[in-house]
Amino acid sequence: MREPDMQKLDALVGRLVGDVGAAMSGALVVLGDQVGIYKAMADGTPMSVQDLAKKTGIKERYLREWLSAQAAADYVAYDEKTDRFSLTPEQAMVFAEENSPAFFVGAFEVVQSMWMDEPKVADAFRTGKGLGWHEHSTCLFRGTERFFRPGYNSHLVNEWIPALGGVEEKLKTGASVADVGCGHGASTILMAQAYPASRFTGFDYHGPSIERAKAAAKDAGVSDRVTFEQGSAAEFPGRGYDMVAMFDCLHDMGDPVGAGRHVKETLGPNGTWLIVEPFAHDHLKDNLNPVGRVYYGASTMICTPASLSQEVGLGLGAQAGEMKLRKVALDAGFTHFRRATETPFNMVFEVRA
Repeated sequence: MREPDMQKLDALVGRLVGDVGAAMSGALVVLGDQVGIYKAMADGTPMSVQDLAKKTGIKERYLREWLSAQAAADYVAYDEKTDRFSLTPEQAMVFAEENSPAFFVGAFEVVQSMWMDEPKVADAFRTGKGLGWHEHSTCLFRGTERFFRPGYNSHLVNEWIPALGGVEEKLKTGASVADVGCGHGASTILMAQAYPASRFTGFDYHGPSIERAKAAAKDAGVSDRVTFEQGSAAEFPGRGYDMVAMFDCLHDMGDPVGAGRHVKETLGPNGTWLIVEPFAHDHLKDNLNPVGRVYYGASTMICTPASLSQEVGLGLGAQAGEMKLRKVALDAGFTHFRRATETPFNMVFEVRA
């Protein structure tokens, strides 16, 4: 047996204690969201366990234990002198305010699905057959929409579309847009709200997501200019689109090159393919950081199995990087590929024939 460096071992165990605590806290975040504790604390008023129990209808003994764990994680604030708990403005933005640019609960729902679906992924590891999106637990679909929506709210209309040459002007005057892999329709609805003169069609192969998107469009009051249809990236209907958008989904496709060829066929003259992908550098060593850790984890449990479950099964993964994405676009027949802008979590590409 090799002799360990005890200082390095202690440091590793210390990190693992933190990781185990984070994993447990994640389950408590989902629980607190589901039973409405965060929203009950959203205004920041310090409350005793008894007062919060009355407000939420949750049994006091359970609530005290949950609040104690959240205080230990620094997810809620605790005042020892008054024995009261509250949410700081920052904590409220992260856990209670659904439309906040920092809302983070959806990420924990994605993690929930990873734990729930681990046996299915383990089988895929052994057989190589992959695991389709539709085969995951339903919390993945809800979590994905809630995780990505804050970023879209913050950046899509204000930064990403303006960074594309001439696209915003078309959308303001009236354009035809396909949002492929739209999921619950968060990006589609947001664009429809911002550009009322344009028409938007969201496509996704997952039927239940399309039904949820239709309901969301109705609730948002944009059903007059948004439609949702079930369809794959390789076969979605329509021609003459001014823009085809793919938000955080190209890497999940088994045949992204084939999907790109179909996009090229559906675009009108001077049409733009907007590709938004998770931020990644081209080389592994440059992705060994907290963001890369999150994306490689999701890619292992969700994205790569999804791609490998389909025809071709290219398996780009959520950390493909610009070089691989550029190759996909060029192999699909496009000649123009440009990184238009980026955030710490996303890369935004402008692609044209």
